[in-house]
Amino acid sequence: MHRCHRTVLPVVAAALCSTALWAGTPAEQLNALAAQAGRSPNPAQGQQFFNAQHGREWSCASCHNALPTGDGKHASTGKAITALAPAFNPERFTDPAKSEKWFRRNCNDVLARECSAAEKADVLAWLISLKR
Repeated sequence: MHRCHRTVLPVVAAALCSTALWAGTPAEQLNALAAQAGRSPNPAQGQQFFNAQHGREWSCASCHNALPTGDGKHASTGKAITALAPAFNPERFTDPAKSEKWFRRNCNDVLARECSAAEKADVLAWLISLKR
């Protein structure tokens, strides 16, 4: 095997495996987060986390509303935000990279740090539980 192939193949394999951890449906993403957290998600904790302020000015609900089944708006810019709950917005939590990007960005705004896998799993479990 060519030396380049011995170096590139493990990198490609690792990338494919990490992508598998973040699959493309809300339920698949929840399962991946629960596995990373090492525990089952708790939707009640997710709702509490979503609506609480964590020592900062904002909570998740500041922009997404306490019940994120309808449109919200950014607390400082006023920019419209579509429903966060997947049953009310089928595009939510279908792109793993996008999900991770927004978790990272929003957790930093609310917590001044990244959310843990358990926190993400709890919130996502609650969001998935919201039905029409």
